[in-house]
Amino acid sequence: MGFLGTMGYYVCIPFAALLRLFYNMTGSYGLSLIFFTLVIKLVLLPFQMKSKKSMVRMNRMSGKMKEIQKKYANNPAKQQEETQKLYAEQGVSPMSGCLWSMLPMFFLIALYAIIRQPITHFMMLDASVVDSALSALQSAGVNIADIATTAKDGALQVTAFGQIMMVNAINTQLPEFAASIPGWISVNYSFLGMDLSVLPSNVLQAFTFTWANIGVILMPVISAGLSFLMSMASMAGQDKSSPAARQMKTMLWMMPLMSLWIGFTLPAALCVYWIAQSAFSAVQEWFMGKFYNKKIEEEENQRQEAIEADRRRRQEEAKGKQEELRQQQALKPSLKEKRKAAQEAKSNKPKKASTNENGRLGDRPYARGRAYQESRYGDSNEK
Repeated sequence: MGFLGTMGYYVCIPFAALLRLFYNMTGSYGLSLIFFTLVIKLVLLPFQMKSKKSMVRMNRMSGKMKEIQKKYANNPAKQQEETQKLYAEQGVSPMSGCLWSMLPMFFLIALYAIIRQPITHFMMLDASVVDSALSALQSAGVNIADIATTAKDGALQVTAFGQIMMVNAINTQLPEFAASIPGWISVNYSFLGMDLSVLPSNVLQAFTFTWANIGVILMPVISAGLSFLMSMASMAGQDKSSPAARQMKTMLWMMPLMSLWIGFTLPAALCVYWIAQSAFSAVQEWFMGKFYNKKIEEEENQRQEAIEADRRRRQEEAKGKQEELRQQQALKPSLKEKRKAAQEAKSNKPKKASTNENGRLGDRPYARGRAYQESRYGDSNEK
């Protein structure tokens, strides 16, 4: 077993434990797959809620997106800039749902290994048990043509779906061998009259008319149809020209076709998971769509009310400032009034006696200074 095989084995351990738990509780492989799917949906719910909220926001933005596309139809660079600005304002990313939409594929791959290899990946038994089971079937004379092939060195090699066929053969023909292996689970693959261990493509090739065979053949078709309807529901109300819509349009056809191909080429048990996953997703999408449309509408209304309140506040502040300025202007005298007041103040001011007049003595101006003494030079009459 290489590195990837070892890593894949350890990844399967928690999922196998969960599936075994439900099988021990219900005794039905089909029901255990349905409950397993439900738990996986609940685990992924927080991520899918975030993705759905972003998608609802994108749908509600379609009107603004069309306005931008129409306004900047001849300027792709500006159109892209305004689009990115709108995404930033609304807090959404057109690719936010891509990662979460691919997560179910991770669980599908793990479940595929658990279904295809029930001895080593569902029961978690050692690979040596596979060899012992193969030897026991050979010794009992059971036809193992579909279970193992002969390698070049003459040794037997288990086929891709040999383990699941081996478990069916041992449960029906060698129950004593099953009882002798600690940890062995005698899995009953019958569900609603159908054998979940068979490949629908094999049933179609060797078709005999029975309701069980018809059911097995219809399961991949039902899973593909449900996948298509889910993709259609996800695209409803979305701007068809947006990047997210173009991505969803690709997924619209890719996922159903993949579901149809996988459904026919793998054991029918995997179709149970796919159908249950689509059914749970449909219910989930309906509830989340209704919830987030209402929630986002309330958020938009609150945001609009806040914008309106802020606009009214700024208008009131501007009116207040204008009124204050008007009152200041009314109290402030005009330039003409200032000049008139200055002239009146100047005309009413008492005149100062000039130095020329106060200092005159006879015909001598400025004769009287600060230290003037009338008798300083004696009597003027003595001259």
